[in-house]
Amino acid sequence: MKEQEKKVIFVGGKGGVGKSTSAVAIAWKSAQEGHKTLLVSTDPAHNLGDIFGQSIGGEAINISDNLYALEIDPDIETTNYINSVKENIKGTVNTSMMQEVHRQLDTAKASPGADEAALFDKLISIILEERENYDKLVFDTAPTGHTIRLLSLPELMGIWIEGLLQRRKKTNENYTQLLNDGDPIEDPIYDVLRERKERFQKARGVLLDHHVTGFIFVLNPERLPILETKKAIALLDKYKLHVKTLVINKILPENIDGTFFRQRKEHESQYLKMIKETFKEQELIYIPLFEQDIISKQQLETISSYY
Repeated sequence: MKEQEKKVIFVGGKGGVGKSTSAVAIAWKSAQEGHKTLLVSTDPAHNLGDIFGQSIGGEAINISDNLYALEIDPDIETTNYINSVKENIKGTVNTSMMQEVHRQLDTAKASPGADEAALFDKLISIILEERENYDKLVFDTAPTGHTIRLLSLPELMGIWIEGLLQRRKKTNENYTQLLNDGDPIEDPIYDVLRERKERFQKARGVLLDHHVTGFIFVLNPERLPILETKKAIALLDKYKLHVKTLVINKILPENIDGTFFRQRKEHESQYLKMIKETFKEQELIYIPLFEQDIISKQQLETISSYY
């Protein structure tokens, strides 16, 4: 099965190579073939609304027949995430301390990594819950480094929470022996941690299932995108997330006029050869450079035919 035919697809790559256009083309083709498709942007610099010429927010909206889209807003998701933490600790913290705990949590909203944690939480919700409502999920991700962190989080967070659970369990056992006459104590925090661990495991299971999830990287026939893609594939391999398909985007036409463009075409030919030699394990999809930006349904029909 080709990557673009799988139920969950992540489209990544270096900034500016055409990730959003590729993700839109894949989702468009899926919808045209009759599959109910959800296109999700996890890139803070959202482009979906610009491509479709309409406003797209944090709730899925209908774009065309069988095609729905949403753009995850990090600020909104961070607020929702912090509010869910506040809800989880109700009854576990002394009432007199709640105001200070809430103040600390509100401060944490601006801390490094808060938006990433919130985005990760939303991503897991979409993968685990929305997967039942759609035939296909297509994720337009942020530039490479951000994508790798996002996709590696289920494993890293799972290990971290397992450590917290073990410590919490030991603490509970000590309290039981010292204060509770040997009766087990209720611990809502332990229950919340265990539930989150189970969600991370389920999400990781979906990402690792190569029958369900596909990873596609987009690059241009240029030196830096090639090198960055090579590093990204090697790093994701360590997490057992294997990129099987590459989209080589913005290839110059064969019949090209002018000295500048002919020289550019010669350089491009060298990089296309380099791509073939470097990525022998991946399927390569070649997309030409179009005369205009992809903004109309007719143009989407044309570009989607290459996938």
